[in-house]
Amino acid sequence: MFLTVRPLPRSWRSLALLSLGLLAGGCVVGPDYRAPEPALPGRYLNARSGPSVTAASLDGWWKRFGDPVLDALIAEAVANNLDVEQAKARVRQARATRLQTAAALAPSVDGSAASTHSRTSASASGANVSSNLYQAGFDASWELDLFGANRRSLEAATRSAEASEEDLRATLLTLVGDVAQNYIEARGYLARAALARRTTASQRETAELTRAKVDAGASSPVDLAKARALAASTQANVPTLEASFAKSAHRLGVLLGRGPEAVVARMRRDATIPAPRRPLPPGLPADVLRNRPDLRQAERKLAQATALIGQAEAALYPSVTLSGTLATSGVRVGDLANASSLAWSFGPSVTVPIFDAGRRRAAVAVEQALRDQSHAAYHGAILAALEDVENALVGLAQQRLRSGHLDTAARGYREAARLARIRYAGGSSSFLDVLDAERSLYDAEDNLLQSRILAATSFVALGKALGGGWAGEIDAARARVVDSNTGPRLATRPAPRD
Repeated sequence: MFLTVRPLPRSWRSLALLSLGLLAGGCVVGPDYRAPEPALPGRYLNARSGPSVTAASLDGWWKRFGDPVLDALIAEAVANNLDVEQAKARVRQARATRLQTAAALAPSVDGSAASTHSRTSASASGANVSSNLYQAGFDASWELDLFGANRRSLEAATRSAEASEEDLRATLLTLVGDVAQNYIEARGYLARAALARRTTASQRETAELTRAKVDAGASSPVDLAKARALAASTQANVPTLEASFAKSAHRLGVLLGRGPEAVVARMRRDATIPAPRRPLPPGLPADVLRNRPDLRQAERKLAQATALIGQAEAALYPSVTLSGTLATSGVRVGDLANASSLAWSFGPSVTVPIFDAGRRRAAVAVEQALRDQSHAAYHGAILAALEDVENALVGLAQQRLRSGHLDTAARGYREAARLARIRYAGGSSSFLDVLDAERSLYDAEDNLLQSRILAATSFVALGKALGGGWAGEIDAARARVVDSNTGPRLATRPAPRD
């Protein structure tokens, strides 16, 4: 329910306008935002103590692989990825919304013009009487932001625009990590498929040797059947690995904003698993607050939610609007400029909330609850970020240790398989020794490749967790779809749907 008073007496108007002019300069309601200062550990549990690092020192972390193909794919993805395009559009939307909100702080002025032509019939003389009336004028209004509702709204819109910019950076960070991970996985599947083919060829040679020994009566047909079965079992891994490679390569194509098949042939040119040539500095836990865009975005959303509380609280207080009208009219167009035809009005209107059954108070409580949700989400995001870093650090360190042990094991099994073949060919060893050695060698070499893949992807996870991202320029102001011929024109019937 509202009580509207219009107009105030002249003495009251002067006093009210003076008071409002003073109050409108800086009166606001609601809590003022203060950035939280979460308690963070002094160092990472799974990393040595080191100096603080900046986002600039982490930008381009994928270049530590020294892989020009990966660098080119990431650059292409940043330029064409559709998730990035959506994030850019959200930035433009938030900026435009802020401009809309800022307009509420300024007066609004509308102009109008009218031309009326009429004819009436005089009952006495029977003659028709024609007349013309021309009118023009301006209407102006200005809502005084007495308790800061519009300023709080603008503050919230500003924080929303800042959050959208951080969302764009977070989208780029995720994109870079996804491209790097799928690239490494695709290379890894190719390397494992190549290993399976090489091992199959070697096991078939062993089967041929066994067949010759069977023909000479020096071996059992059972050994030949086992040798052929082992080669076929190893060969059966190739289709599964090829399907996994295709899935990663197809995902890369989509991440680049192209068709799934776009990079398949390009990826088949090299089956080397990338390995980082330089380590990443983990820095300090406090660095994630400055470097990770998702945390900065969560903090800006918390600031936005705090400002919206003030906007809701301002609705509990009276609002004042200044309005005025300037109009002129005449029977001829030239009469509009005569001073005698001018008419004007000016005055404030005051709207006072009296009773609404607690609706406005409830609106404040809603915004406070939303602020509390944003506060919890911000601190939860910090904990999740620290967890990401710790997991990536321990995963990378342990996979490197595992790769070292698996490399030693693979060399040992390689030598064992070589000696077993020699002894089997010379008749001093059973086929069971050869079968076991070749099976163990393939498993060891395949496990080594998988460990190298996991070590490389753990490096990618660490780069993402620390907040490293794209360092190049991103033009969010340029729209992907450019409309043309949007002015007034004759309407055309839309084409029918098929």
